[in-house]
Amino acid sequence: MDRGTVGSANRGRLRVEVRTEGPSEVVAPAGELDHHTAELLRAPLEDALDQGRARLVVDCSRLEFCDSTGLNVLLGARLRAEAAGGGVHLAGMLPVVARVFEITGAEAVFTVHDSVEAALAE
Repeated sequence: MDRGTVGSANRGRLRVEVRTEGPSEVVAPAGELDHHTAELLRAPLEDALDQGRARLVVDCSRLEFCDSTGLNVLLGARLRAEAAGGGVHLAGMLPVVARVFEITGAEAVFTVHDSVEAALAE
């Protein structure tokens, strides 16, 4: 089920698409995830968790930038998802975003996949 798109080109530098794939909620941010746009990602992640969808796949293939605020949004979702028996799977990270996770050590607390397909297959 496609839940649509949050955000717009007029409103900021981040768009977030959400869809359901079997037991997973796939959340696909595109653009820049930072202090100004973090709420556009936080809201659909929290909505999915509030609806009992505890297995979240974040398709990072179109995420061009992620700062500490964006990282904190993902870490918060991870804690909630794990408390509900699920988890957050990151997929298709571009090198510039992967580097942020590597530098901060956050890659060690997420399940990281090369692609959304790989994340959904696990």
